Amino acid sequence: MQVISRRRLREFWKIYPNAERPLSAWHKIASRSIWANPNDVKGQFGTAVDFVGDSRAIFDIGGNKYRLVVRIVYAPYYRVMVKFVGTHEEYNRIDPETV
Repeated sequence: MQVISRRRLREFWKIYPNAERPLSAWHKIASRSIWANPNDVKGQFGTAVDFVGDSRAIFDIGGNKYRLVVRIVYAPYYRVMVKFVGTHEEYNRIDPETV
């Protein structure tokens, strides 16, 4: 999958250094994957991922300290667009379907 954009992840972990390792691990897995549907994502991340409308997935990162909301475009483009990365508290103030 092509992850757009790692820059947002780096900017976040500059503020929250403890997020660097789990976000880097997520990025490594996502960028080396080819997800054809939500079941493929669930197969890799299990209970650490949930799905909402507009092809969005919500990942629990770093033991649920952080949340990552992405929009996944499956075949034929295979792209993952970072829509939100934040603390669990920040996540509680957004609507993951519209962010």
